[in-house]
Amino acid sequence: MQIWIRRAYEEPTGQDGRRVLVDRIWPRGVSKERARIDDWLKSVAPSDELRQWFGHDPQRWDEFRERYFDELDAVPDVVKQIGQWVEEGRVTLVYGARDEQHNNAVALRDYLVGDR
Repeated sequence: MQIWIRRAYEEPTGQDGRRVLVDRIWPRGVSKERARIDDWLKSVAPSDELRQWFGHDPQRWDEFRERYFDELDAVPDVVKQIGQWVEEGRVTLVYGARDEQHNNAVALRDYLVGDR
C-alpha cells in the first residue's frame, strides 16, 4: 500500500501520484494551481467539533484517533474510494496542519492500513 502524506505547503512532486486533500477547509495561502490537488474529500476530514476539541494537542492524540476512526467508520463509501485509488497506485494525503506527526492525514493513513 503506497500512501504518502504531504503538507499542502510543500511543493508537489511527480512521485506523489493522486493528491487528495483531506481537510474540510482549503489551506490558507495555497493556490489551487500550486497545490495540484486531484480530489478534495471534505467528508473524510474530522468533524469541526472534533477538530476544534483536538486543537493539535499531542496529549489528546490517542483519543483524537479513536474518535476520528469512529467518524471514518460512518463514511465507508469514501474510505472505500481511497482504498480503490491506493490499489491503482500511489496516493498522497494532503493536509494543512503545522504538526507533521499529529494530524488527520496521519490518522487517516493509520486507519487505511489497519493500524489501530
